[in-house]
Amino acid sequence: MAGWNADTAAGPLGAGTVTLVEGTSFCISLPNGDIHPEHPHGLFFQDTRILSRWNLAINGQALEPLAAQTKEPYRAVFAGRAARSDGYADSPLIVERMRELGIGIVEHITVHNHSTKPLECMISVTVGSDFADVFEVKEARPPRKWEESRQYDGKTLSISGRWHEVRKSVVVTSDTLWNAKGEDLIFRIAVPPRGQWNTVLKVAPGSEAPTAPIVRPAEGELSSSDRRRQEWVAKIPKLHMGNRSIERTLRRSYDDLGALRIEDPNHPERIVVAAGAPWFMTLFGRDSLWASEMAMPVDPSLALGTLQTLADRQGAMVDPVSEEEPGKILHEVRLDVSSSLALGGKSIYYGSIDATPLFVVILGSVSRWGFARDTIAALLPHADRALDWIRDYGDKDGDGFVEYQRLNDQGLINQGWKDSWDGINFADGTLAEPPIALCEVQAYVYDAYMARAWIAYDMGDTPLAAELAERAAELKARFNEEFWMPDRGYYAIALDGKKRQVDACASNMGHCLWVGLVDEDKAPLVAERLMSPEMFSGWGVRTLATDMGAYNPASYHNGSVWPHDNAVIAAGLMRYGFIEEAQRISTALFDAAEYSEGRLPELFCGFSREQYGEPVPYPTACSPQAWAATSPIQLVTSLMRYDAHVSRGGFWMDPHLPASYGDLHISNAPMAGGRVTIEIANSAPTVRGLPEGMVFHRGHRPWLTELVAEAKLRKEG
Repeated sequence: MAGWNADTAAGPLGAGTVTLVEGTSFCISLPNGDIHPEHPHGLFFQDTRILSRWNLAINGQALEPLAAQTKEPYRAVFAGRAARSDGYADSPLIVERMRELGIGIVEHITVHNHSTKPLECMISVTVGSDFADVFEVKEARPPRKWEESRQYDGKTLSISGRWHEVRKSVVVTSDTLWNAKGEDLIFRIAVPPRGQWNTVLKVAPGSEAPTAPIVRPAEGELSSSDRRRQEWVAKIPKLHMGNRSIERTLRRSYDDLGALRIEDPNHPERIVVAAGAPWFMTLFGRDSLWASEMAMPVDPSLALGTLQTLADRQGAMVDPVSEEEPGKILHEVRLDVSSSLALGGKSIYYGSIDATPLFVVILGSVSRWGFARDTIAALLPHADRALDWIRDYGDKDGDGFVEYQRLNDQGLINQGWKDSWDGINFADGTLAEPPIALCEVQAYVYDAYMARAWIAYDMGDTPLAAELAERAAELKARFNEEFWMPDRGYYAIALDGKKRQVDACASNMGHCLWVGLVDEDKAPLVAERLMSPEMFSGWGVRTLATDMGAYNPASYHNGSVWPHDNAVIAAGLMRYGFIEEAQRISTALFDAAEYSEGRLPELFCGFSREQYGEPVPYPTACSPQAWAATSPIQLVTSLMRYDAHVSRGGFWMDPHLPASYGDLHISNAPMAGGRVTIEIANSAPTVRGLPEGMVFHRGHRPWLTELVAEAKLRKEG
């Protein structure tokens, strides 16, 4: 998912770091709640760090951390104790910091005195704001020097910054009077025996921010973040599972997905999924599409909002700087950063080879979930322009495969999902040279043709459906000729600029299973290779096999394990009937989630389960991250063989959940504008509440090739 090349990646956030996320805001701090500018920490709003230092001290001493708990994705409580001045180890002063994130933060500070004597002390809060861009922080670039000014009035501190003609500000308020000294807010307090002292501090972007800041609710009222979460919980499915550990992971996924929702500024009614915290709290083409596809059974409107938002920003011209091309779908949007710091030098960057076919694929999924016909029709011209881009720009040399080569030296070297600079290599470790045609990109193009064919078929245009299905069939035949390596028993990860097979054994070929691009006779060999000891770590399928020259278990893309990658592979294995293999992957990932409180990170290291008894964290992994958050949902729905095609009046399911998962009960599940209840007991499904005209089928949804063939036979008959 990276929005940067691995050689300019951020340093580790630090042990015990706490990350909060809500909409486009995020906050990163130490386990005692402090924020230090020398670390990649801070309070960020619309890609700007509005708080770079936020340190609480008692009598000049930092707090010793005792506990840090994330109550919700946007709220945490920190407990710490003050150092004693008399040398004794145990301090009677315990400090609790309850922090809630919105557009800014509200922090409730409570000092507890656990002694029988009154205690006087000085509390200081050091406040700093460098207004650094997210790129400056993430990549440890020297921040620009802003002209700073401060204004105090006893309960309010305003920090203003100016850089050339750009002005930004942040406001800190308190319900308690303070004295100001340098960067410190000073409270001199007396805490009664067995008593407490408290105050509330609020930090918000200044008046030039386009959105109202976080507001402290009245006693007994819900905050805006709590209300937003409550509305989210009310609209998504209610889930109960016999295996409580898996249930906890799925509930955590729901929570994280809810916190990662952001609004299109031009269309607040459109909700999309941000790619992930901490560095990608913005719209990404590939990531937002994948996450919304995986979340379809939870909230199909996320996919629709993502498609509409991406369609509004679809490429319209050729611009080598941003890599924009007519019909192309963007890679990432940045909200409020200096254009000189962003990828491609502009606020929208288009350097993604797979977002454009995935746009059409996800539109196909959305069209089957029962949205109004005119809603789908409004997006069809964008889908057709995306297919035109595939023909006119994606396949520049006319060989039938879509390939990439960056158009400027600021852009990404690799432009598939493995977009680190060294992510695509040969078996001996040699880097592939562009233009590069990735195997999974051909799979997405194949599926884009099939998705658009489905829509044509649903609208009664059988000739167009047949034409697109024929185009897909031709691509499938050529792909299996050019990418298959019979002596290796697996597919090349890519073709390089000289049309050579890039022969590394990588996880990418699992995505080809997902869409049905793999020939039936080759599928068993692919499944066997993916589940081999060289590929399967015990926690999941590695991105690169251990016997490859570039393998490194602690690398970003050359041996690590990515949950979303595994969720796609598991779905592909289920498609071809490899049920036990899919169950192994799913169970391994749910086991891994247990070691991170039910939350799967963006990725973890590829060390084997035998070597280390728990997953080894990747130091700079995003968490929460959109497609990692939706991976548990995808794993379970794949094992349920859960699918719908509302226009054909069908809902299909044929569950193969492992016995260890227990029975499954889902209520309030969205379906064709209504809500259904699903029960799976001993692998036997029942469905209640299907909307009128919908019929439940046990089995899998018919593939389009079967329906087009059927239509042709009827026509010929």
